[in-house]
Parts: sequence; structure tokens; C-alpha cells
Amino acid sequence: MKDIRIVFMGTPYFAVGVLKRLVEENYTIVGVITAPDKPAGRGRKLHFSAVKEYALSKDLYLMQPPNLKDEAFIQELKNLNANLQIVVAFRMLPKIVWAMPEYGTFNLHASLLPQYRGAAPINWAVINGEKETGVTTFYIDEKIDTGAIIDSRKVSISPEETAGSLHDKLLDLGADLVVSTVQQIQNGEVTTKIQSRDAQFQEAPKLTADNTRIDWSWSGERIDRFIRGLYPYPVAWTMLEQNGEQLKTKVYAVSWESENHEEVIGSITTTKSELKVAISDGYIKVLELQLPGKKRMSIKDLLNGFSFESEANFS
Repeated sequence: MKDIRIVFMGTPYFAVGVLKRLVEENYTIVGVITAPDKPAGRGRKLHFSAVKEYALSKDLYLMQPPNLKDEAFIQELKNLNANLQIVVAFRMLPKIVWAMPEYGTFNLHASLLPQYRGAAPINWAVINGEKETGVTTFYIDEKIDTGAIIDSRKVSISPEETAGSLHDKLLDLGADLVVSTVQQIQNGEVTTKIQSRDAQFQEAPKLTADNTRIDWSWSGERIDRFIRGLYPYPVAWTMLEQNGEQLKTKVYAVSWESENHEEVIGSITTTKSELKVAISDGYIKVLELQLPGKKRMSIKDLLNGFSFESEANFS
């Protein structure tokens, strides 16, 4: 069995679950690489990544290079004498980094590659109404999420799944898969599968203000999936048009009902405890939202102190 010395690279909470499992399995982690600290909040205090928080708690050797091609960083990395690198939710690596260790550099991706290559595979799987997804380990190469597949695991997506609940399912599944992949490498049992470069597959592009805005002309089923796929982060949004103002409003949770009507798409109807939005095939009932400068609230609580004018609409 090969003696494995690991450098782990990752930033968000999703990566922490994998690193934690490797530590619990007593693998030798010679270094952890994560994003530089960023100012956050009103006080602009420096914010540590989730991976940094965990690495510090376990007294792991930590690096936060702003530039992955910096000569001093490259030398520091070489000095760790790692023979395997594991990447989970990090950034694109230059070849001088991913080609360095004897046993290669593999990545854990939260989809069944080659489906959903890109930055937000969990969100887009829910948004697009997939019935299953999973996690994949693959060797990194020059392009994004295109390297030779080592192994994968599948999981079903429930009808009420959110990006948050699917994230938690995949976190545990991914940690299991990473440990299994390391064991295969230790035992010299890895067999890889080359990804197709020709066929068209679903992509998972980065989430932006442009592609997280609700289109009320969509079907109720699509709007429901869209909002669940963006919950709890970054959250779907819409413009509330009222009293000549446009208020950017986050929408956290909805339900929908199919019904024929002749109301204008996006128009709002309220009662003392309910807010409904007219859509092409019925109504979306908004359950939780957040107005600018306000906290997230249930509709019932919001309507206790906020009134929607008769001509108000979402756009």
C-alpha cells in the first residue's frame, strides 16, 4: 500500500466535510490551501473561509496564496513533499500546481460528470428538475471539469428538494467518495474513464444577478423549481413595482396552484395572510420574502405591517 501525503484545497463549508472525513480517517494532511481572507459585513472585518476555520482548529499547515503561480508559493508547495492533491470547491489550478504530485491531483465535483460542468451544479440540477444527480471524482487537466473520471456516486432528487437539502446529501456522499478514491489510489486500483468531448451536456454556470431573477411568465412548476434551486443561497429575486418605486425583493419560498384566469402576469393579490402572484398557468403563493432593508419574513408577518397597493406587481 502506498504512503499517501495529501495537500487539500478548498474554501466553502462543502469542502470542510471532506477534509474532516480525511482527518478522521487518519490520512496525513501535509498542507491545506484556501482562499485569502475577505472583508465582509458592515464593519468590513476580515472573514475566514470555512476551510480555514477548520484547518486552524486542527492545527493543519495552512496556505492562502493570492496568486497560484507565485514562485514563493510554488516553492512552499514543493517543500511539503505531497504525493497527492485533493481539490473540493476551489478555483482553477495552473498546470505547475496540478501536475506536481506523483499520484496526481483529483477533484470532487457535485454532479454526475460530464453533466453539469461548472460553478453551480447543485443549484442547476434542482432548477432543471433533474430526478437524480451525484458526485464525481476526476483527475484535473487543462480545462474545467473535463478530466478523466475516477469514480462516482448517485443520489435521487426529491420533488421538494432545495439546493440546501441537496447540498447536505452530497456533502456526506462526496466525503465517502473521496475516501474511497484515495483508497483506490493507495492500492493501485484506479481505472479511469475519459469524458466525452463532443456531446452536448447540461452546464452549471456561475450564478449571477442576471440568471437568478424570476420570470413570472414561466409555468408554476418551473418557478417553484427555480426558487427551490436558489435556496438558501443566493436566493431568487424579483422587482416589486409599487407607488412608482422598484424594490428588489428576495423570494425564499413559494407554493403554486394551477388555475385558469385572465389576470395580468405578475399582478399581486393579497388577503390578511396571503399573497398570490398571477402566472401563465395559475398562481404562485409567496410564503417568505425579504424587502430591501428589511429582514426575511413570512408573508403573514409582513402583511401585519406592510400594504401592497392595488396596482402592485412583480416583474
